[in-house]
Amino acid sequence: MKLGLTSLRQLLGSVKDAAPAAAGRMAGLTPGSKAGSKASMVGFEQRSRMMEYDQPLIWVVMLLMLFGMVMVYSASVALPDSPKYAAYSNYHFLTRQAIFIVISLVAAAVVFRVPIETWQRWAPYLFAGTLILLVLVLVPGVGKGVNGAKRWLSFKVFNLQPSELMKLFIVLYAADYTVRKQAFMHKLVKGFAPMAAAVGLVGLLLLLEPDLGAFGVIVCIAMGILFLGGINGVWFGGIGATLVGVFSLVIVTSPWRRERIFAYLNPWEEENALGKAYQLSHSLIAFGRGELFGVGLGSSVEKLHYLPEAHTDFLLAVIGEELGFVGVLVVVLLFYWLVKHAFEIGRQAIALDLTFAGLVAKGIGIWIGVQAFINMGVNLGLLPTKGLTLPLMSYGGSGVLINCVGLAILLRIDYENRVLMRGGRL
Repeated sequence: MKLGLTSLRQLLGSVKDAAPAAAGRMAGLTPGSKAGSKASMVGFEQRSRMMEYDQPLIWVVMLLMLFGMVMVYSASVALPDSPKYAAYSNYHFLTRQAIFIVISLVAAAVVFRVPIETWQRWAPYLFAGTLILLVLVLVPGVGKGVNGAKRWLSFKVFNLQPSELMKLFIVLYAADYTVRKQAFMHKLVKGFAPMAAAVGLVGLLLLLEPDLGAFGVIVCIAMGILFLGGINGVWFGGIGATLVGVFSLVIVTSPWRRERIFAYLNPWEEENALGKAYQLSHSLIAFGRGELFGVGLGSSVEKLHYLPEAHTDFLLAVIGEELGFVGVLVVVLLFYWLVKHAFEIGRQAIALDLTFAGLVAKGIGIWIGVQAFINMGVNLGLLPTKGLTLPLMSYGGSGVLINCVGLAILLRIDYENRVLMRGGRL
């Protein structure tokens, strides 16, 4: 019996001694080497770090962008047949959209490496800088106009739309303001009024472009973040009613906006169908032709110069015609998952006492969700026609770039949440 116990102890000892050597051999180093032990720990840490990335979020974003690129090509392939685009090739918009996506992914990779604390520190300056850009758009000879609206700054190689930047930076600024003014959020003068004045100034500049759609999205973002930050319910309800009054006044005092609303209410009247409701009526025709499974990828008729802006504002109508109800449902579910996931990331950040990060994550979810909802509502005839693109999918450099930067910040928030939950340091 003693001999058996001694043999068992020797066997266990040899196994214990062999474990470090095996780890060293797996790292490609000699047994007993200190470097081997250190290298194996570094390798384990790197593999652990790889697990910190939110891979489903990355895949959903990539799927939306690549799906959008395919549909942009399908919607724009026939545009060179018209005199307006006669100088362009059939692959012009596909090539540019692919370049936009590559640039956006590179920018997102750079932005991901910036800590959320840095974004909080720079939020007021980024907001102020974008205000200056919104002013420059209105300066004669500086801002670039398209279809009667001055919304772009031309940099020769590309056109920058400051209102897209403002959508992101209002998220950062509103979240930072809510955190800084947390003790005064229930007071009018010290808490609510300064933020209302800032949003009002942004709204005034956007209405002068004019860009009522972007103003609506920015107001929803700011109000949503203030609501989540604990603003006084009375002030929130009051400002909500005031905004409804302001938007109603803008519509009533603007004849062409008023005509657009009446056309939206009855798009099939002959005068409306050939006038203010022309885009809406042809968008509804596209959805009607698509039925359940669509007429087939590339087989849309409405994109053949019947539906204006098919590759930008009305991309969903082309999806509905070519891929049917199923294709539209897939897009809706992907955006639903993205918004829901952003709120889950924000909730986790707030649970970890990262209030700014949590509000930013939820603000990004509000931004993507509201803009996607408005675009889909316009395409489906649920909302009056407005010039808002479908995030990540519609053609456009500024939109895709800023969407990717915002989602890279969301990915960084999730990354920092995971590191902290594993007991690590940022």
